[in-house]
Amino acid sequence: MKVLIIGGGGREHTLGWKISQSSEVDKIFFAPGNGGTSDIGENIDIHPDDINELLKFAQTNNIDLTIVGPEIPLSMGIADSFRAKGLKIFGPTRDAAQLESSKAFAKEMMAKYGVPTGRYEIFDDYNAARHYLEKHSLPVVVKASGLAAGKGAIVCMSKEEAFKSIDEIMQQKKFGEAGNVVVIEDFLSGKEASILAFLDGDRILPLIPSQDHKKIYDGDKGPNTGGMGAYAPVIGIGASDIEYIKEKIFKPTAEGMLKQGIPFQGILYAGLMITKEGPEVLEFNVRFGDPETQAILPLMKSDLMKIITEIMDGKFPENIEWAQGYAVCVVAVSQGYPVKYEKGKSISIKEVDNNNIIIFHAGTKKQDAQLRTSGGRVLNSVGIDKTIENAKKNAYQGITAISFEGMYYRKDIPVI
Repeated sequence: MKVLIIGGGGREHTLGWKISQSSEVDKIFFAPGNGGTSDIGENIDIHPDDINELLKFAQTNNIDLTIVGPEIPLSMGIADSFRAKGLKIFGPTRDAAQLESSKAFAKEMMAKYGVPTGRYEIFDDYNAARHYLEKHSLPVVVKASGLAAGKGAIVCMSKEEAFKSIDEIMQQKKFGEAGNVVVIEDFLSGKEASILAFLDGDRILPLIPSQDHKKIYDGDKGPNTGGMGAYAPVIGIGASDIEYIKEKIFKPTAEGMLKQGIPFQGILYAGLMITKEGPEVLEFNVRFGDPETQAILPLMKSDLMKIITEIMDGKFPENIEWAQGYAVCVVAVSQGYPVKYEKGKSISIKEVDNNNIIIFHAGTKKQDAQLRTSGGRVLNSVGIDKTIENAKKNAYQGITAISFEGMYYRKDIPVI
């Protein structure tokens, strides 16, 4: 089979790495890929948002299956466009992708179908939002309803922070059109976890739980990023918890989408807060997480390609086989990320004599035979082992083998 993976981050490198292990796969293309994906497939210079060119490439090169990494092409309807031309693509339709592309849509779906989530209000008027905040107790979370690259949720501990947030989002357009509508919701406290599941209509198959670390600085301080690291499986979340989450969160969501006439096929990611009252949804994403994928897939013993093709063919898989132990992912980022950072820095990666370390590329590119930085999140070091302590040790051993000017990484992942 010939496979096209859309995207160029750590998630896409990890997907390609895992899929390349399948006997069913002959050739992998990445659009656009990165400095690491070219070692396992062929990079194609097409932007993930250029649906017409991607469609043309898939048709011309007889691509058997396309897998979409990022959320933006899904929100633009890439799955609809490919299927209209008879091409197989793994990912939800544009309407189903609203679970991520519109936090307002997702919240209304959760409220309608009884999915546990924090109390909220939706505003498209700045003055109305400000008036609500004047009377509401703190803390609150202010969210741009649209896509904001994982940076559109702001926890506000004071009125001043809350007013500043809605001003930046709605008035100053910090996140562009994504901030035309805001969701203001109650702050939930507890333990965060990310649960990803394969969905096809009302059929659900969860993956092992993972935990993302979004804050830029140690101790979970500073602004949100796209993710500074992750680990899996999450300590303290067992099989009975996953079954509960499947029944109380994924099932009513999947069945609700069917009732709305919007069947979901692909990966549904539930960002959860495990509160004293039980798991509640912070957000939905409609694709593999990043960096959660980098921690999950190295522990998957089953053939990922076979799982996806079975779903595409209507034969929903019954289970997934997992390796025992843990995986820890630590992300090396460019100086200044997540705000302003420079690109083009020369990267050095030393050889490490440890089979329990995997380096996944993200914001890298090969230029004149030299590996250079090309994004904010640059490289992912993943450590695997039977114990969480040794998995963490391996991850940081991998990080110390990486160097580039201005490199930064958190020293405390995972925070358990």
